Formats: sequence, C-alpha cells, structure tokens
Amino acid sequence: MSDVNDKKQTANSEQATVINADDLLRKYDKGSDYRVLSGIQNKLLVGLLAMFSIFQLYTGIFGVMDAMLQRSIHLAFGLTLVYLLYPSSKKFSRSKLHPLDVAFALLAAFVCLYVFFNYKQLVFRAGRVSTMDMVVGLMAIILVLEAARRVIGWPMVIIASVFIAYALLGRYIPGPLAHRGVKLSNLVQHLYYTTEGIFGLPIGVSSTFIYMFLLFGAYLGKTGMGEFFIDISNSIAGSAPGGPAKVAVISSATMGTLSGSSVANVVGTGSFTIPMMKKLGYKPEFAGAVEATSSTGGQLMPPIMGAAAFLMAEFTNIPYVQIIGAAVIPALLYYFGVWAGVHYEAKKQGLKGMPKDQIPKAGKVMRERGHLILPIVIVIYLLISGYTPIRAALGAIVSAILVSAVKKETRLSFMDIFAGLVEGARTAITVVAACATAGIIIGVVTQTGLGLKMGSLLVSAASGNLFLTLVFTMITSLILGIGVPTTANYVITATIAAPALLMLNVPIIAAHMFAFYFGIIADVTPPVALAAVAASGVAKSEPMRTGIQASRLAIAAFIIPYIFVYSPELLLVNVTPLHLIFIVITAIIGIIAVASGLTGFFQTKMNVIERILFIVGGVMMVTTNPVLNLVSALLLGVVCFFQFRNKKTTPEIIASI
Repeated sequence: MSDVNDKKQTANSEQATVINADDLLRKYDKGSDYRVLSGIQNKLLVGLLAMFSIFQLYTGIFGVMDAMLQRSIHLAFGLTLVYLLYPSSKKFSRSKLHPLDVAFALLAAFVCLYVFFNYKQLVFRAGRVSTMDMVVGLMAIILVLEAARRVIGWPMVIIASVFIAYALLGRYIPGPLAHRGVKLSNLVQHLYYTTEGIFGLPIGVSSTFIYMFLLFGAYLGKTGMGEFFIDISNSIAGSAPGGPAKVAVISSATMGTLSGSSVANVVGTGSFTIPMMKKLGYKPEFAGAVEATSSTGGQLMPPIMGAAAFLMAEFTNIPYVQIIGAAVIPALLYYFGVWAGVHYEAKKQGLKGMPKDQIPKAGKVMRERGHLILPIVIVIYLLISGYTPIRAALGAIVSAILVSAVKKETRLSFMDIFAGLVEGARTAITVVAACATAGIIIGVVTQTGLGLKMGSLLVSAASGNLFLTLVFTMITSLILGIGVPTTANYVITATIAAPALLMLNVPIIAAHMFAFYFGIIADVTPPVALAAVAASGVAKSEPMRTGIQASRLAIAAFIIPYIFVYSPELLLVNVTPLHLIFIVITAIIGIIAVASGLTGFFQTKMNVIERILFIVGGVMMVTTNPVLNLVSALLLGVVCFFQFRNKKTTPEIIASI
C-alpha cells in the first residue's frame, strides 16, 4: 500500500513540475503563451497546424516552389496561426477564440494569398503598384508588425517601425545618415512585392531549411531524446565534483542545439537539473546561472545550432556544412569555459557529486535508448555527404520515426507522428513572425543604403581601429538582444554592423559569427538576460544576481569571438594544423585562468592579487601576440607557484578536472 502511495506522490510531483514548467514558459517566453482551445475550435486549429507542416514536407520532398509563391503560402500559414493562437490582449480568453482575432486571421490569409493568386499580374506590372496593391501591401506590413508584437514583444516592433520612419523621413535626417527619402508607394512595393523585404531572405530560409529542422527537433522530442540526454549526462558527470551542475552543462548543450530556444531549454532541462544542484548545496543564483548559461550556448553547438545559423549560410553564401564545421571549436571552448567555472566553484565550496547509486549506468542507458542518437548521426552524415539541408532534414525526420520503432518504449504511434506535425508548426510560428519583421528591416537597409552608411560610421567612430569596431559591434548586439530574439538580432547586426568589420578586412565568416555570438549571449547579459530570468523562476532566485553569475560563467563567450576575428584559423579559415593547435591550447589555458580568477579558486582559494593576475594573464593568453603570450605565461606561472606551494597535498590536476 505504501508503494502505491509513493507512486501517487511521485506522479503528483511530476505533474506539478510540468505545470510549473508550462507556467514559467508562458511567463518568460511570449511564444509559449498561446491559446489552449477545446472542442471544434481545437480540432480546426490542430488541423491547420498539421496542414502547415504537410505543406512544408510536400515542398521539401517534391521541390520548393518559386520564391514568392513558396514564401507567400508560408507566411499565410504563419500569420493566420499567430492571430488564432495569440490573443491581442491579455484580457481576451486563452481557452476560446475571439471574433476580432478570427477577423485578423482571415485578413492575414487574404493579404498573403493575394500575392499567390496575383503573382503573374504582379510580375507583368514590373514594379508598378495599383491602388489595390497599395492597400494590401500596407495592411500586410501592419499585420506583420502586429504579429511580431503578439509573439515577440514591443522591442522588435519599435525597431522595425523606426526603420520604416527612417526610410520615409530620410530627407529630414541631419548628418551622414540622411538620404533623399522613399515614397510610401515605393516603400510598400519594395517591402511587400519583391524578395528584398518581407518575402526576402529571412522568410525564404524560414520556409525551407529552418522549418524542416524545427520539425526534426519536434520528432526528436517525441522520441524521448531529452530524457536520454539527461540520463547519459548523469552517467558521465553525475559523480564528479559539482556533478549536477556538470550534468546541466552537458544536457543543456545537447538539447539546446535541437530546441533553438534559450528559454525553452532553461525551463525544460532546468526543471530537472536546478533542483538537483540546489540539493547538492549550490546557491539558487548559481544553480540558475549554470542552467541559463548552458542552455543559451546550445544555439552555438553544431550540428543544428539555432535558426540564425541557416540565415548565416544564406547571408554569407557559405555552405551550411561549412558553417557548422567552423562553429565546432568555438562552441567546445565556450562549454569548456562554463565547465571550468562550474568545476572551480564546486571545488571552492567543497561540493561533491551525487551518490553513485542514484546515477544511471551508462551501459544501461545506451542499451535502452542509445538508438535514439542515430538520427543526429544520420543528419551529420547527410550534410557532410553533400545533401542540401532540406534533404538532410527530411532524411533525419524519417530516420527519427523509424529508429524510434526499434524498441517498444520509444516507438512513436500514429498520434505521436501527427502530434509532431502540430508541434513543429507551433514552434515555427515565432520564427515566421521574427523573419518577416526582420525582412522589413532588411528591405529598408537595401533601399536606403543604410548598411554601408552604418558600417562607415562605426569604422569612423573607431578611427579605423579593429578592436574598437569589434567592441561597438558587440555593444550593438547586446543592446538589440534586450528585446529581440536571436534570429532577428543576427539579421539586424549582420545587416548593419557586420559590414563595418568587412571594411576592415575581417573574413566574412568571422564577421558574421562575431555578430551571431553576441546576439545569442545577450540572453544571459543583464539588465534583461531573459534566459537567466527564466532560470531564476525555476531556482526561486533573485533575477539580477542570477544574470550576473550567468555572465561570469559565460565569460568564454565574450572572449572567443575576439579570438576568431584575430585568428580566423579557429574557424578553420586558411588553417594549418600546428597553428590551430597553438591557438586552441592558448585559448584553453586562457579560459581556465579567467574562469578560475573570476571564481577565486585554483588549487586553493585566491587572494585579490592572485585573482587579478590570473584574469589579466588569461585574457593576454588568448591573444595572438607572442609577446603578450609570454608575459601571460610568466604571470600565470607566478600565481601557480604560490597556489601549489600553499596546497598541502600534491595536486592531481588532470584527475581534478
């Protein structure tokens, strides 16, 4: 009888955890705060979501349509679903549709399909905009901005609106940013009836590569891949010093590459890892910071990375497989930095790992669910073999369904497969809104020449100094990251700030990867630090302190982009094996030193002078200047000497790490 009660209590506890996780997602991630309908309304909505995925699968299998046709249908689905799923006001019910939102949904479908059904006439007009075209285009721009407000928030809408105002009022703007101004009819035509604006590159990538990989991620989630990652991470690192924190690092790195959302990853894996860390003895702020930092970095980790990685491939005309190849070493260095921070904090606090009897055996986990990792291996193989990302994603989706059938416990039923279609579409809606709004920004930039002007201004403000230009670009990305999702942040920064780096002869992949990194790390950078705030909700900690701790743990992400700009070999650009080895070794030493100095522990607790020397020496070590490397080695050597001398027992460096 007691066993039955224990099981009931466990079930209730798990249910409470799920409810809490859902509530947190709704609170901190606008894209997760959607309606939950019932009855006929729910059936119609679910059917529409499934049709969205079926359309994407159909074009993925049989070939993508002409750009405007493919993108108009994609946007029609996306905007219609935004208005049906996300109420315009918090006062509106989240359990039934409001007539106003239904009207907006129908209007959104009309303006998008207007392009589809009038495609030939629009082409024959060759840029001439009729009165009807003008009305439809204006409504479309407004509907895109309103959709962004509902699923992303006001910051994105304000930024896009400022760009529109800049285009229209250019002649009244003083200084080097002035231009002759754009007529409203010309702006509408450019933003809505060409592939330079709303139907531009971002929505083009969303309607092909991004959607297919989001669908792949949805099916991996259905197979139980998340639980597998957590269990295998436990078996690898659970018993190490600060075990649960290291489990969070590994599991969040693996899951983050699939989910593409920092907040969703924080709440998903954090619901398991943060309570374990607190139980072990970590302070709530640090436990939340570990999860926030680990989850945010998931978008940096190949093979899938975040949606922005697909956009980078299109912006730079570099094959996607080359993008993920370039991202491997920086991503591993980032997680090594987080791991080092966690390790030294655990040593400083004297925190042990979990008892071995509570840790799942790696062999058992692999026997039971190890087959689930095969789809990830397959997608990597297909990408390396030269298949397009769409074909690779299709193969991965099919393999995920087939591989799940190997064992009864992981087998997907027909309803699971259908639910994957629905979940993939629901996940894509936020990306559709972000990409469409980013298209407005790109359209203004291309029509006014703002990108080159801003690039010139940044270079001029930095007096042509590369380091200062990098700092200005970093600040721009971090500020945009306050309220703009990673995908849109990268698009804006790549359009405005990356040209400045290209003017200073930075390789194109290094310039774009630099913007990409800081766009992502904005999620753990105060004052907003959305991922850290979400983690603080799970950890019951103070948000600002959690954000500060997360920034400290993510210190490698602030250093690595500077390394690969000055040493593009880290991104495998014109690399020689010996030089690459040297860069990686100095980067590892520098990251260890900075992480240790910020924590205040290496072999023993550090005094203030030792911490300063370690931090300064660590930063100098990651530069490519031989003189600074030598000075760094001397500084670090002095501190290490005193640290080893003060330690009573013989240090076992390799074992401790």
